[in-house]
Formats: sequence, structure tokens, C-alpha cells
Amino acid sequence: MSELNSERMRASFAVLKSIFGAGKAEFCDLAAERLASGKRTLIVTVNPEIIMNAERDPQCEELLRAPDVVSVPDGIAVVRAARKFGKQVKERITGVDLAQFFLEDADRNGYSVALYGARPEVLQALCERIAAEWPGARVVAAYDGYNHEDDAVMDEIAALEPDIVLVALGVPRQEKLLFSHFPKFSKGLLMGVGGSFDVLSGLKKRAPAWIRRANLEWLYRILREPSRLPRFFRSNLPFVRLVRRERRRLRGRR
Repeated sequence: MSELNSERMRASFAVLKSIFGAGKAEFCDLAAERLASGKRTLIVTVNPEIIMNAERDPQCEELLRAPDVVSVPDGIAVVRAARKFGKQVKERITGVDLAQFFLEDADRNGYSVALYGARPEVLQALCERIAAEWPGARVVAAYDGYNHEDDAVMDEIAALEPDIVLVALGVPRQEKLLFSHFPKFSKGLLMGVGGSFDVLSGLKKRAPAWIRRANLEWLYRILREPSRLPRFFRSNLPFVRLVRRERRRLRGRR
């Protein structure tokens, strides 16, 4: 690893010490409070993939360190790594759980919602489910992730001033896009949600609750979608090795 990348990686590991440590319920309360008060919040669901991207990409490293960004631990590997660096973390907080909570909160309070990403049929199914199950949520914009230009879409969404913005373009594209356009928003919760639209639309089945409680959702996904395996090897395994290397480095300084 080059000296520059090593410095970037150590800076990225710093997010593990500042990551939200309380549980999902506490974070949902915080998010609901910020929504109700009209505060602007960019949420990053931190997983090994985005931390590994920070080694190569200065913008990823910058967004992980930005003071306006609220980071939550999405994945058991991140939870365990944070604990190894001395951060008390109660549990993982997944993007799909947060996205569903935001839609439920929008239903209760009449918040406006903007959606960007996923295949056209997935987005259509999600909009139909929102209308059926969370009718109080006002979908003011819905763009699929295949037929639009990123910056133009975000400019149009920002002009609408929605309360909630969910972007499903994959890591790190969605985080970098939201981070670059974040200053244009005066309020609202913005979050990248990866493949959450597929699950929330009902077109893809999520792991059973007992598998999620056992922190094996990652394995369930790989078994159902073997195409995920190369991505796992590119991010999770190198992440584990780097966590061990960084811990050895820190112990050597004592």
C-alpha cells in the first residue's frame, strides 16, 4: 500500500470511532427529530465496500470524514471492526431498515419523498407499494437509474426541496453523488440505499428475520445471488486484513 493510500485508509478507519453507536431505534428517533425540525442530514450506511473505496478515491475518504455526514454501521464486519477500535456499537443498522422507516414516517407526517435509482420495473413496483401501504408519503419525484443523467436528476430533485431523498445507485456512486449535491439542499434526509428498492418493492425477498438476527444476511445474499461473491472478495476480505494490519500498527505505537 502506498504512503498516500495508507494515510487515506487510516483517515477512513477514523469513521469507525465516530460511527453512530446506539441502536436502530435510537437512530430512527434521531432521524425523525431532524426531519421534523427541517434539518439537513446526509446519512451514509458504512460497509466494508465504501471504506475500501476510500483507499483509492479521495472523494470517498472526504465524505467519510465530513462533519455534516452521519454514519451508521451497515454490516456486522463494520460493527466488529468498530468495537476492536474501542467504539461501543450496539448493532448494525441497515439501509433497507432505515429506508422503510423513513417511508413509514413520511406516511405518518405527510412528508415528500424523492426516489432515484434501480430498474424501471423496480421503481414502478416501489411507487405502487408506497401508494398502497404508505399513502401519506408524497412521492414528488421518481427516476429510474438507467435512463437519466445523475447531475441533472439531482438538480431537479434539489429544486423540489423534498423531505426525504433515497438514491439507489450502488456504492460508492450514490454516496459521491449525494455528497457533491448536498450543499444544494436546505433541508431533508438524504441517503444512499443500494439495492433496497428491490426489497422494498417486494420484487426481491429479504433474508428471514432469524438469519438477520444471526448476522448472516450477507451469506444469505451470496447463496441466493452467487454473482455477489466477487464483490465480497474485493471488499470484505481485504477490509478484514486491513483492520488487523491497522490494529497491529496501533499496538506497535504503544
